[in-house]
Amino acid sequence: MTLRRVNVVILVLLAIAFIIVVHRNLLNLNDLLKQENPDTAAGMLLPFETDFLSNQKVSRAGEEIPVLITAPEDRLGAAVTAMNSIYQNTKANVLFNIVTLNESVDHLRTWMSKTDIKHKIIVFDPKILSGKVSEDLQKGDAQKPLTFAKFYMSMFLPDAERAIYLDDDVIVQGDIRELFDTSLKSGYAAAFSEDCDSTSSKTLVRGAGNQNTYIGFLDFKKEAIKKLGMRTSTCSFDPGVIVANLTEWKQQNITSQLEFWMERNVKEDLYSKTLADSISTPPLLIVFYKHHSSIDPMWHVRHLGATGAGKRYSLPFVKAAKLLHWNGHYKPWGRTTSFSDIWDRWYIPDPTGKFHPIRRPTEDK
Repeated sequence: MTLRRVNVVILVLLAIAFIIVVHRNLLNLNDLLKQENPDTAAGMLLPFETDFLSNQKVSRAGEEIPVLITAPEDRLGAAVTAMNSIYQNTKANVLFNIVTLNESVDHLRTWMSKTDIKHKIIVFDPKILSGKVSEDLQKGDAQKPLTFAKFYMSMFLPDAERAIYLDDDVIVQGDIRELFDTSLKSGYAAAFSEDCDSTSSKTLVRGAGNQNTYIGFLDFKKEAIKKLGMRTSTCSFDPGVIVANLTEWKQQNITSQLEFWMERNVKEDLYSKTLADSISTPPLLIVFYKHHSSIDPMWHVRHLGATGAGKRYSLPFVKAAKLLHWNGHYKPWGRTTSFSDIWDRWYIPDPTGKFHPIRRPTEDK
């Protein structure tokens, strides 16, 4: 064998050895990345990773799904988190219509600029509630004008035939298109989750009063309520999630009907002092009495913000739910709540630093 051939053979062997070393290094690096980031390797989202979220763009086309959600200043983080959970769990063309107050617009706009979420901001004018809500500061909802934004869905979404309304303290784990396609009976303007027969209501701890029927929300001693002929035992519903047929909503003048009962309550106190401690739910109960469709119970698993929710719900059940609602005193961004880790998964940090989840210090017992 000549010297030239020997040199060629040596060069080939060196090249092969080099390729083997590089290949092994790449395999080792891949294994290391999987160990350090198991969730990323599995295609799951890591909490608080906003850069990761913005880089995972999904092609979205087809019918636009309007979602209305409110965003008060002290709960902007809740609304952004709820929207992110919806956005990341669907390929649908969702348009978020965020209703907020004028003083929150700049803060909200800055926060949303850190996302790819398709949205528009609607400024709510509290003057529209003049004469419709008591100014008695002892009545909680009177201090929260955005509580009534759902009443004006058809005004905020004038071109939509159907829409979804969501409270801000929710997380959506299913495809929002499924909720949007909820079947509504002919002539019905909305679908709600009923409180008597759902999985959520069966776990309620009934204390001072029955909060899952009409008697828990309305004062049946008042003549105006008596004349309606409603049964006190009728199952109530939760308006934290609404699927609305806005065409019917407009034709039936639902907003005007709701305003009528708001104004009448200011004059006659029909429900403000009832056990339910709510002045936004009763008008809906009156207007939609036995005239609404039902939402699949798994699309509104609620009362996660109530005392002892962690003991009443199993983790597998909560993970299987399509929509989780922390209605109640304890919120998932607060100091004490159940299943806050699920909420954390979808949280996008506030770029201004004004809002952040409050977690109990580890030294607390």
